[in-house]
Amino acid sequence: MPEVRPFAGLVYDSAIAGTIALLTAPPYDAISPADHERYLRTSPHNVVRLILGDDAGAPAKDRYRRAGETLRTWRARGVLRQLDAPALYPYEFTFVHAGRERRVRGVIGEVGLEAQGTGIVPHEGTMPGPIEDRLHLLRQVRANLSPVYAMIDGPAPELAGLLEPAMREPAAADVTDESGTRHRLWVMTDGIDAVARAFHERTIMIADGHHRFAVALAYRAEMSARFGAGPWDSMMMLLVDAATERPPVLPLHRVQIGGEPPPVQGHAVRDLGELLAVLDDERLTVGVVTAHDGTIVHRARTLSGLPPTVNVLHEQVLADVSSDALRFLPDAVLAEDAVRTGTATAAYLLPSTRVEAIRAVLARGGRLPEKSTYFWPKPRTGLVIRPIDGPSN
Repeated sequence: MPEVRPFAGLVYDSAIAGTIALLTAPPYDAISPADHERYLRTSPHNVVRLILGDDAGAPAKDRYRRAGETLRTWRARGVLRQLDAPALYPYEFTFVHAGRERRVRGVIGEVGLEAQGTGIVPHEGTMPGPIEDRLHLLRQVRANLSPVYAMIDGPAPELAGLLEPAMREPAAADVTDESGTRHRLWVMTDGIDAVARAFHERTIMIADGHHRFAVALAYRAEMSARFGAGPWDSMMMLLVDAATERPPVLPLHRVQIGGEPPPVQGHAVRDLGELLAVLDDERLTVGVVTAHDGTIVHRARTLSGLPPTVNVLHEQVLADVSSDALRFLPDAVLAEDAVRTGTATAAYLLPSTRVEAIRAVLARGGRLPEKSTYFWPKPRTGLVIRPIDGPSN
């Protein structure tokens, strides 16, 4: 089973870097080009300069070389300071979902890497392009900039009991993001052995960060071949007991770019609002949006099989649609608009699912298609960074 350990993280020094509210960002793959530019303007020390570089138009090798130089400069100047002792980092999201206030708690730690499918189980496929891109960055910055978001096979009530005392204290970092989600992080140096033991005999499922996990495995292979064991044998993860915390698992809708969509089936509904109202993961009800003679048509189609619906959609409807022809959007309005404007030939709208349904697929020996789920909220990048110090690359 994977080992969870404390680490001495890098954190912003607000006396030098400025207020933490101006320094953090979402994970790299949730940042649009416009957001990238906005974060660059927000602060000269915003973490986006590390995760995406300081010039969106520059070649990747130049952006990531400068990102590595920036990280080393920030450490030397005290913008980022390394904690004196290894710690675990309790983490809390508070947010509004489906009309009610929610809270999800977990802990950030260093997790020993294992081959895929052993103690750490991805639930989605990956694509080679993002892996190569992120591997170039990791070679330069030599740090885990964003935690992988992962779920343990709870319930583990003892974990919440161990974290609770630390979370009664004032948070070390407190940020409210653009969606209104509040992110709080604590630094825990007492009782960390007991928290680490709470993860013994638990399986870790990657929720968000499959490409970062694949990159960590590739980097470990490179560095181990040259230098043997080292800090590259672990990576930073936010671990959440899904059975207790029940984090939202939102859909990533499919948009087909070009080509004829599969034959439209199902019954017509009036509009997007009515279509979204009938989507159901247990019943495997999916929405299909197409255009006919300039008119947008909304249909609800019920598939057969076992949830999650996204898995069955790819097996029964999208099996002959090239993955290159698909785009992924968390916003159903934007997916419908892509069909309305002619950018897409069809949109496939999916219901939310549950962690238990995903784990059931894994238990059957399966895996979901890439970009199947949208775990939300996502941990904020920049609240803590895990350095990977070792021999020069």
